[in-house]
Amino acid sequence: MNTTTLTPVTVRARGVTKSYATGGGADAGVQALRGVDLDIAEGAFLAVMGPSGSGKSTLMHCLAGLDRPTSGTITIDDTDITALSERRRTDLRRDRIGFVFQQYHLLSELNGSENILLPLRLAGRRPDPDWLESVVSALHIGDQLHRRPSELSGGQQQRVGIARALAARPAVVFADEPTGNLDAASGRDVLEFLRHSTREFDQTVVMVTHDPVAASYADRVVLLLDGRVSGELQAPTTESVLGTLRELRG
Repeated sequence: MNTTTLTPVTVRARGVTKSYATGGGADAGVQALRGVDLDIAEGAFLAVMGPSGSGKSTLMHCLAGLDRPTSGTITIDDTDITALSERRRTDLRRDRIGFVFQQYHLLSELNGSENILLPLRLAGRRPDPDWLESVVSALHIGDQLHRRPSELSGGQQQRVGIARALAARPAVVFADEPTGNLDAASGRDVLEFLRHSTREFDQTVVMVTHDPVAASYADRVVLLLDGRVSGELQAPTTESVLGTLRELRG
C-alpha cells in the first residue's frame, strides 16, 4: 500500500499573465508575465530570480494579491484570490499574508513591540503571546522591543520587520529583497532566520532577490526570463545559481 503523504500546496499559480498598457494604441502594452505556472509547497523557502525586467517583482505582487493578473488564477490555501473583490483581497492580505520589505517600513514614532503588533491591532485581533514569544526569541530581539527604529541597526530593524510579518501566523510571507540594505553579516542572519522559520515554524516564504548568495539559502530557486518560468534549481548553491544565471543571460 502506498503511504506517501503529499505536502500541501500553499500558493498555486496557473496560466498567470500580466499586461500593462503604455498608451500607444489599442495593441500597445508591456506583457510582464506570460503564462506562469507555479506551485509553492507549505513550509517551502522559494527564491525568485531573473534579470531586470524578467517579471519577478510583478509575479510577487500578483501572488501576494497586491496586483490583479490580466488572466489566469492564483490560489492561497485553496482560496482563489483572483476572484475576490478588492475589499476581500485586502482582508486576505491582512490575515493570511506577511510582507518583509527592503526598506523595513517601520513607523518611527513606535517602538519595536508596537511596530510588531500594529497590523494585528488595526485588524482588531489579539496576538497569540506564546507564538510571539517564540518568534521574538528565535530572532533574538527581546531586548530591542522597547527601542524605536532610529535606535536600532539595519539588521535589528529588519528583524523587527520579520517579526511583524510573522505576528499573525500568515499562510505565506513574501520578502522583497530583504537583505538589500544590510551588511553581509546582518543579511546572513536574516536569511538564516527565514530558513529557520520554514523548518521550525513550517512557514512558507517567497523571496525575490537578485543576489545568488541570498538565493542559496532557499530550498528552491525559480528563474524568470521575459515573463516566463525558464528553469529552476533544487537545493541551490551560490555557484549553481551563478552558473544558471550566466546560461540564462547568454
